[in-house]
Amino acid sequence: ELIPREILFGNPENTSPLLSPDGNHLAYLAPSPDGVMNIFIRSNFAAAADEELFVAGRMITNSPKRAIRSLAWAYDSSTIFYMQDDDGDENFHLFAVDNATTLSASSDDDDDGIIPTARDLTPGKDVKAQNIFTNYRYPDQILVGTNQRNPKVFDMYRCYYKTGELVLDTVNPGDVIGWKVEDVSFEVRAATVRNSVDSSTTVRVRSRAGSIIDSDDDNEEGDDKDDTEWRDVFHYPYGEEGGLINFCPDDGKTGYITSSLGRETTALLKVDMMTGETIEEIYCNEKANVGGITLQRDTKELRAITYNYARTERVFYDDELKKDYEFLKSTAPDSETEIGVASRSLDEMKWVVAYSSSSGPTSYVVYDKLKQTVSPLFVSNPKLLPYKFAPMEVVSIPARDGLDLVGYLTRAVEKGGPPTPLILLVHGGPWARDYWGFNPQAQWFANRGYATLQVNFRGSTGYGKTFLHKGDKQWGVGDMQHDLTDSVEWAIREGIADKDNICIKGGSYGGYACLAGLTFTPDLYKCGVDIVGPSNIKTLLDSIPDYWAPLRNGMLLKIGDVDGDEEFNKKISPLYHVDKIKAPLLIGQGANDPRVKQAEADQIAEKMSEKGIPVEYVLYPDEGHGFARPENRIDFNGRVEHFLAKHLGGRAEEFAEVEGATARFPLLEKEGNQAEEVV
Repeated sequence: ELIPREILFGNPENTSPLLSPDGNHLAYLAPSPDGVMNIFIRSNFAAAADEELFVAGRMITNSPKRAIRSLAWAYDSSTIFYMQDDDGDENFHLFAVDNATTLSASSDDDDDGIIPTARDLTPGKDVKAQNIFTNYRYPDQILVGTNQRNPKVFDMYRCYYKTGELVLDTVNPGDVIGWKVEDVSFEVRAATVRNSVDSSTTVRVRSRAGSIIDSDDDNEEGDDKDDTEWRDVFHYPYGEEGGLINFCPDDGKTGYITSSLGRETTALLKVDMMTGETIEEIYCNEKANVGGITLQRDTKELRAITYNYARTERVFYDDELKKDYEFLKSTAPDSETEIGVASRSLDEMKWVVAYSSSSGPTSYVVYDKLKQTVSPLFVSNPKLLPYKFAPMEVVSIPARDGLDLVGYLTRAVEKGGPPTPLILLVHGGPWARDYWGFNPQAQWFANRGYATLQVNFRGSTGYGKTFLHKGDKQWGVGDMQHDLTDSVEWAIREGIADKDNICIKGGSYGGYACLAGLTFTPDLYKCGVDIVGPSNIKTLLDSIPDYWAPLRNGMLLKIGDVDGDEEFNKKISPLYHVDKIKAPLLIGQGANDPRVKQAEADQIAEKMSEKGIPVEYVLYPDEGHGFARPENRIDFNGRVEHFLAKHLGGRAEEFAEVEGATARFPLLEKEGNQAEEVV
C-alpha cells in the first residue's frame, strides 16, 4: 500500500511537549485550523487523571503562514518563549506570550477564540537572536545574544521579559562565537573565541562580570579590571575539538570541559577554571566523542553521559537516574526503542519521555517518578500507525583506504531479496552526521521500491578529530566523495542495489555532493536530486551571512583555499564541469536562503539548460535553507517522486497540485520571457 506523501511529510498531529517548571501545565506544538504549527497549552495538567492526560488545549499563538518549530517555558511557569524567522531568512527573533496558562485555563470549557499578541523581545530589521539562557533563580530575566549592534557579531543582553526591557550586558569584541553563563550569579563568565588567522579556538574566562567588554580603547562604559578581566584559559589548536560545558557551583573556580587534546576523541574533564589544569579525566570513548552530559541542576554533580557511534549509548554516574532509565526501558514497546527525555518539571517528579523507533512515529509518555507509573500522552503522527515500515539497519562500510564508515540502510525488500534501485541520501553540513531513527524520506523511498543508504563519510562529526579532518580539502574530487562512491559500490556488491538504477540525493552539502557525483562520477548515477546545494564554492563563501565571518577561515582550512587558488576552486566546483553530466537533475531551492543563495541554483540550472542537459528547477519564494512549510515539502516531494519513477522505475502516488504551495519554475519562466520577446 502506498503511504500518502501528505501523511509522511505533512504536519504531525502533536509534537514537542514541554512541562512547565511547576509541572502544572503542558505546552506543545500542533496545527492551527489553517494547518500551521502553533503553540497550544493544556492547563491543569498535573490534576488530570492518568487516563485523561492529554486533552486538546488552547492555541496561544497565531503564526499564519510559517510554522513555529521551537518553544520554551519561562521559569514563572506562565510565559512562553518561541523563535520565529521571516520566510526562511534565519533572522530568528525571540518572542514571548504572557499569561499563557491563565488564558488557557480560563477558556478550557468556553473558548472565546481570543489569541494573545506575542511580544518581540529582540526587534529590528535583520536582527538575529541566539545564545538564550534562562535560570530558575532569576525567573524574571533571560540572557540573549543578538547582532543588533553589529551584524557580524552577537553581544549578550539581559532581558527583563515581562517589561521587554533589553539591557546590553556583554559586548562582543569581534572574535567571540559563543558565550557561557555561570548559574548561581547568572553572569556571562565565559566566551568561546575563534582566531581568524589560524582558526584555533580559545575559551576565555572571567571570575566576575564587570562592566561591558569592548575592544576599543575609548570604551565609554569603562574597562574590566582585576577579577573582571578576561583570561585565555583553554586553547584548542585547529584540528582539535572541545569546549566548556559548565561551571561548578564554587563561584566558578572549577568546571567541566570536553577536549581531544592528547587523545583521538573528546573526553569529559573536570578542570580548574583559573589555571586550566585538569583535575580529573572523567570519561572518554575510543570510538566516539562525548555527546550529551547530564548534570545535577544545583550541585553540578555528573549524572550521565551519552555517546553515539551508531546508536545512542549512556554511561550513568547516578544510580537513581540509572534506575529511572531502566524502568522506562522496561515499559518501552520493544528492545530497539530509544529513550529520550523531552522535559522535566523543576522538582523532577514528572517527566515527558519520548519513545523513538526507526520503524514508526515517536510516542510520548508521562513518567510519574513518585508513583513509578508511565502513562501515554500522545503519538506525534498517529496517521502513520496503520502502515508497515522498514527497520533501519546499522551497517559498516569499508572505504577504499580501509577506513570504516558507519552507515544506515533502509531496505525496500526483505534481507536476501533481489537488488532494488538505491537512493544514496547524503547528509548536509558536511560537519554533521546521520543518526539511527525514523526517517520519513527513507521510509518513503522504501515504500516506493527504493533502498536508502545514509553514510557518515569522513568529515562527519562525532567520530573523533582524525576522522573529522580526514575530510579536509577532500570535497568533490577527494576522499569525501570517494566514500560516497565506495558506499554505492559496497551496496552493489552486497546485492542490495541495482547497479543501473542509483540516485544521489541530498540537501545543502548533500546537494553539493549530488552535483559532484553527477559531474565527477557521471557513470555511477542514473539521476540526482539537489536541494539548496552550492555549485561554485567561491561564490558560496563570498555570499555567506555577515555573522559567519569569524568562521570563514576555518571553512577555508576544511574546504581548501578557494579564495587564493582559482584553479582549486574550479577543480572542486561542479559549475565548471557541467559538460561531464550525463544524468538528469532535479533542483529545489528556497529564494530566501541565507547560506546557499539562490544564485548557486540559478547558475548551474541555466548552464545545464543552455547545453541541453536534462534539468528541472523548482524555486520556492517563501523558503530558505530547506522547505519548512508542509505545502512546499509535499509539493516538492511529489515532483521528486515522479522524477524518480520516471528514471528509476519505482512506484508513485498520483501528483496533484498542493493548495498553498508556492512553486515557481525559473527555467520555464525564462523560456517564456524569451518567447514573448521574439513575438
